[in-house]
Amino acid sequence: MTSKMKVIGYRVTTILIMLETLAGGVTDLMHGRTNLFSGPHVVDVVTSLGYPVYLLAILGIWKIPGAVVLVVPRFLRLKEWAYAGIVFELSGAAASQAVRGRPSDIIAPVVLLGLALSSWALRPPSRSFPPKQTGGLNFPARANKRAELVFSCPDCSDWWRAT
Repeated sequence: MTSKMKVIGYRVTTILIMLETLAGGVTDLMHGRTNLFSGPHVVDVVTSLGYPVYLLAILGIWKIPGAVVLVVPRFLRLKEWAYAGIVFELSGAAASQAVRGRPSDIIAPVVLLGLALSSWALRPPSRSFPPKQTGGLNFPARANKRAELVFSCPDCSDWWRAT
């Protein structure tokens, strides 16, 4: 894949997953319909899956900043958390629908999960954590010849060191 195609793929998948997450957050908070203008209300879907209605407020509150942080520059650690939250939410939605026994309802979260994973995988080095230009993982030898795993990330604190 050429560099230009990778950038285009990243931007398209990121915009799509950001729009879906933002719309989903607003819909969850407003207890709207699953397809924005048609379809069942999200409250009916959530309660039919056995979840409490207040889960919509929790998801909605976290989806909105998660969607925003995907497209703003910097905040690399928050981007990782946002991607992780989106993956947890969509894989949980697919699993919940699978347990419910309606295979046709699994398609949407799985497709969106694929979009989120594609966006994450196509990120440029400047939007990756730790930044790829810092060298990633190093395996320097200590004086006592014991190997130490070290992230060479100037922004990272010492908790990244594992002995």
